[in-house]
Amino acid sequence: MPVNTEEIAETTEETVENVNMFLQFIEDHIPDMIGFGFKILFAVILIIAGKYIIKAVRRFAARAFARSNADTGVSQFTDSIIKYGLYTVLVILVITSFGVNLSSITAILAAAGVAVSLALQGVISNFAGGVLILTLKPFVVGDYIVEDNNKNEGTVKEIQLFHTKLTTVDNKTIVIPNGMLTNNSLTNVTAKDERQLDLRIDISYESDLRKAKKILEDMLQNTPGILKDMEMSVFVDSLGTSSVVLGIRAWTRMEEYWGIRWKLLEDIKLTFDEEGINIPYTQITVHSAGKDQM
Repeated sequence: MPVNTEEIAETTEETVENVNMFLQFIEDHIPDMIGFGFKILFAVILIIAGKYIIKAVRRFAARAFARSNADTGVSQFTDSIIKYGLYTVLVILVITSFGVNLSSITAILAAAGVAVSLALQGVISNFAGGVLILTLKPFVVGDYIVEDNNKNEGTVKEIQLFHTKLTTVDNKTIVIPNGMLTNNSLTNVTAKDERQLDLRIDISYESDLRKAKKILEDMLQNTPGILKDMEMSVFVDSLGTSSVVLGIRAWTRMEEYWGIRWKLLEDIKLTFDEEGINIPYTQITVHSAGKDQM
């Protein structure tokens, strides 16, 4: 097959021309590429230095709050503000390091302000909720609360900028938006040092009511952890369809509540069994008709 020298020459010439154009482009834009490279290097240095400075500022603020014995929730909330605020400043500095005019950024944010505010209504509500929590103090870090709307409950571990973290008794973490905690009712179980023990015990109608009440009264007097200088009472709460419902009310220290409750319930069951007091339970009795009735 004969070699077409003209096609080879044209291809070679076109390739040389493209290479020359590429080299010329590189030569013309070398200053710009070097300048852009320096901007990238400066931005990387700025990010690394900025992160180090932010961590240092947060550590300094944490030590200052610790020395002043400030509320843990206030310390955590302020730390969130410092963190998000300084990182926002860092992002703006990195953007402006590439030559973007700060006034242009401001104009864009102002133009998008309405749309952003509508889109971030929930975020703004949660932030405002965090401020209200720290101002009004319906609870603090360490309190055990129950969020009445969704029945989430646990010990408050962190009050952050937009949310609050709870730890349940089985060591699960619940994250609740601050707006939900301020817009709905909640129960602060540990707001006081004492907590009322309120129990209901069923006994059968055949059991000795006076004896059962006397046993419960003696148990309250003899159970360690029951506050004897505060009100204690044993009473008939209601007459049910299949049992007499006795009520028990007494006071304990908040930190001892669950241990005393569990022990008291166990002691009641064991003592009632020994004394012949019957605790009824749901059962079905079947009566069979005799042959003469069939």
